[in-house]
Amino acid sequence: MGKPAAERRLSETEAMAFGGMIRSTPRKLNLVAQLIRGKTAGEALALLTFSRRRVAGEVKKVLQSAIANAENNHQLDVDRLVVSHASVGKALTMKRFHARARGRGARVEKLFSNLTVIVRERAEEQAGEAAE
Repeated sequence: MGKPAAERRLSETEAMAFGGMIRSTPRKLNLVAQLIRGKTAGEALALLTFSRRRVAGEVKKVLQSAIANAENNHQLDVDRLVVSHASVGKALTMKRFHARARGRGARVEKLFSNLTVIVRERAEEQAGEAAE
């Protein structure tokens, strides 16, 4: 019985991973996401491993998940994967108050972010050109 399976939103050569509620502002997270857009999967992992930004570890986990999804769920070749899409969005905002002078209070907003990474398998002719 059950409902029919939903149609796949991505093409056959793509795989996706989603990281929700990452404890960083979208603006800071987007700086790290910009580093990996358009890079090969191996190059992107190397960049994130040696990045000095704190949130790079979370981005690396999401990228590794996308690579694992491509390999295990969609039977894509890991050596030909490219980060085709890395988008950042806003999530929850925790509102806190910080005591200030003369009995006043100032609002502090602690932002969370969402991250979506899509990896795509390159075509054969593009893979050959990159190796040269």
